[in-house]
Amino acid sequence: MYNGNVNINICDHPLVKHKITILRKKDTGTNEFRSIVEEIAMLLGYEALRDLDLEDVEVETPIETAMCPVIAGKKPAIVPILRAGLGMVSGLLKLMPAAKVGHIGLYRDEETFEPHEYYCKLPTAIDQRKIFVVDPMLATGGSAIAAIDFIKQRGGKDITFLCVIAAPVGLEKLAEAHPDVKIFVGNLDRELNERAYICPGLGDAGDRIFGTK
Repeated sequence: MYNGNVNINICDHPLVKHKITILRKKDTGTNEFRSIVEEIAMLLGYEALRDLDLEDVEVETPIETAMCPVIAGKKPAIVPILRAGLGMVSGLLKLMPAAKVGHIGLYRDEETFEPHEYYCKLPTAIDQRKIFVVDPMLATGGSAIAAIDFIKQRGGKDITFLCVIAAPVGLEKLAEAHPDVKIFVGNLDRELNERAYICPGLGDAGDRIFGTK
């Protein structure tokens, strides 16, 4: 819980903190960076999936027949914000292998820092799914807010946002714009600099995941 908001969850797990420290190091290579982002996504996803609905089904064990719980309802949807969000998808798919995957493409104006949409493709029946929007960085909050706006405009209702690190201003803006969205954050960093980069941060997550400059 952050500032009394029960929908904001800042992870306090030692494994997540340790792995984020490795991501921060400028000499962490592309392969290791990519793998750790996937691992953090899986750990955050484990926490975010605590409220999945269950139903009992009949199972024949080697000993007897028993009623056992399975996940109920429609398959969830994972929606990465392109391109860095792609790095978190595989970690969540390990937890939810049957999940559908959509994509939202946004780019940030380097002068105004405002997000602009260039692509949006969501799974069918999005209004009936639990939706997990993922992006490693929550800086100004603009991209996350815009992505969730697009999903809601297309009927999405049950939305959770996951990120590796966040700046306080972005977290507060997202929570204010979408108070119904649950937010899971690996670490709350100190601030944004004049270029709207998170400090101390970990650089450009997309470049580090994909090995580009």
